[in-house]
Amino acid sequence: MTAIHVCSLTKLEETVTLTGARHVITLINAGTPMRLPATIGHDRHLFLAMHDIVDTVDGMTPPGETHVAQMLDWVQDWDRTTPLVVHCFAGISRSTAAAFTLVAALNPWRDEAALAALLRQRAPSATPNRRIVEIADRLLGRDGRMISAIEAIGRGADAFEGTPFALELEAPRQRND
Repeated sequence: MTAIHVCSLTKLEETVTLTGARHVITLINAGTPMRLPATIGHDRHLFLAMHDIVDTVDGMTPPGETHVAQMLDWVQDWDRTTPLVVHCFAGISRSTAAAFTLVAALNPWRDEAALAALLRQRAPSATPNRRIVEIADRLLGRDGRMISAIEAIGRGADAFEGTPFALELEAPRQRND
């Protein structure tokens, strides 16, 4: 079963190596020093420059509709034969919101509340960026269910850095008609 792995910037190389991932999504501030693992080609890397904020702040780039739409579009080209790694600086907010969004997009039949509960189980420190989730909820037509699900799990445990984790994608459901 293919999975989306989430980690911090400091765990990127290790996570890519351990999982065999060949695709990476980066959600960090523009100008943050980083190096892609050698096994990840630039054609298999999506870099989204944004700060981990919810409200607009002068001099900072909040997550925007363009970021989320670009991520949703880019993931459609991922062949799912190898895992995908999503990371931000700490592996707590932007990357957990992105993983939640991507699983919801790629498995549209999955229940948002159950997915958020699984996220909390796998990542006790996860505090998904609300702005990313709100935009994704609107773009995916989830009628507030993604927002409600993340609100229900609440803020994660305090941590400087999240522990790497994975959310598995389910195989497409077959229609019985």
